[in-house]
Amino acid sequence: MPSRASVKRYVRRQVMRAAYRTDLRSPLDPNLAVYGAYWNRGVACNPAAIHAKGRELAPHIRGVWAVSSRHRDRMPPGVPYVIEGSRPYWRAMATATYLVNNSSFPGGFTKRPGQRYLQTHHGTPLKTMGLDQRAYPELARKADFAKILAHVGQWDFSLSANPHSTEVWDRVYPGSYQRLDLGYPRNDVYFTATAEDIAKIRAELGIHADQTALLYAPTHRDYREGFVPDLDPERLARELGSQYVVLVRAHYFYGRSAGLEGTPTGRVLDVTAHPRVEELCLAADALITDYSSLAFDYACLDRPIVVHAPDWDTYRTTRGTYFDLLSGRRGDTPGAVTATFDELVEVFRAGEWRSPASAALRTAFRERFCLYDDGHAAERVVRRFFAVPFPPPSR
Repeated sequence: MPSRASVKRYVRRQVMRAAYRTDLRSPLDPNLAVYGAYWNRGVACNPAAIHAKGRELAPHIRGVWAVSSRHRDRMPPGVPYVIEGSRPYWRAMATATYLVNNSSFPGGFTKRPGQRYLQTHHGTPLKTMGLDQRAYPELARKADFAKILAHVGQWDFSLSANPHSTEVWDRVYPGSYQRLDLGYPRNDVYFTATAEDIAKIRAELGIHADQTALLYAPTHRDYREGFVPDLDPERLARELGSQYVVLVRAHYFYGRSAGLEGTPTGRVLDVTAHPRVEELCLAADALITDYSSLAFDYACLDRPIVVHAPDWDTYRTTRGTYFDLLSGRRGDTPGAVTATFDELVEVFRAGEWRSPASAALRTAFRERFCLYDDGHAAERVVRRFFAVPFPPPSR
């Protein structure tokens, strides 16, 4: 027999859906936009940059964020939001003219004629996505491809930061949407941040001006439970010396902590809970990552990237990738590559991480994957999506 709590939840869902069906008969609000990011984790990524630029260029558009009740504490002061599944949430989803998300809106919604849905995505694909995951049994077992295609059918626009992404999105998310090859708005800050901005971020994080900050940001593994770093950040800081500080950013799938409490040197900082990964990138002198799409964004800064990938063969076998990140080919590899901890330490001790050879790899990588990013992507997207005209050229 179902518990009283489960019965109450069921009744509440039915009441909310009935109210939603009523709201679907209400007129669309031409000045309302609903934003969402990372399955309702708060203000982040491309939707956040679009929202901010929209307030500047299209102030008549009221933006409201869809947020899970578990993440409401992430909302910045003064930013309007509705809680996922609530009455205001369903009313907003039924009546907003504009919908912007980097993943998907929860609970299922009925897209109405006249609504415009912009799918911004949240990275450049190295690992297989969408329908390409059908070739990998473990991924296919967990995925609902009919649901994926139904979601794609709601999109009116699909955003891309480079030709590689456009080609992949077209294949793995087939639909009638329009491609927007306009760059990633979240990357604008890498072109517009000043030296003063960066110094302020570093100071707030506790990084001294004479220290070299390394951002360690591995991605998640489908074949592994929980956050298990492939290097010991405390040992890395100890081996490299006091002039280095290591920032550890666990993937958001693992919560808000990398589990590094009690590290003794004070030169390893758990920045998993930091609200803006872009600020962490600006603070870092180099990125250490593996298969994370953060490498493609960080390349916009033209700062060193080290790929530390001890489980490359396993990752490729279980998840699948679109190119060989470790090949050393220009355009595929963003910098020095290591497979063991000792190799990683030596890359920094010997200076390979910022050598001319690594810089040449990074240049080719940037030319391939940062093609549409120039600091003005948010403006282009806002003007295209919200139909805001460009100002006339000055005489």
